[in-house]
Amino acid sequence: MASIPVYPWRLAPDGLATIRQLRALGLRPGGQDVVAQIERPRRRRGPLVAYLYRLDLAKPVRPMTSAKREGLAKANRARRICPQCRTDAGYVIPASLGMCTPCAYPDEQRAA
Repeated sequence: MASIPVYPWRLAPDGLATIRQLRALGLRPGGQDVVAQIERPRRRRGPLVAYLYRLDLAKPVRPMTSAKREGLAKANRARRICPQCRTDAGYVIPASLGMCTPCAYPDEQRAA
């Protein structure tokens, strides 16, 4: 594998962008390979790395289809249903609790 150029943070040449920058422009890499990377130093750990893609080879983001939109809505609805009491909590159930707040802390709810 050939090595790719590494640039310091904020010093990448024009015409290259990260995935987030591409997405903000309504673009996607479109199957192209990573052409470079940028590194941001950190004090106590290794550097943060972001991969760069060529803007001229980027393709437009695919539009959201009605089937995708329905699937996403269904998945988000499922994240709101408490597995304990089977009701819609009105918010996304925290993974750390695994259930809605009233089910996780029943004694505190009765006291209030």
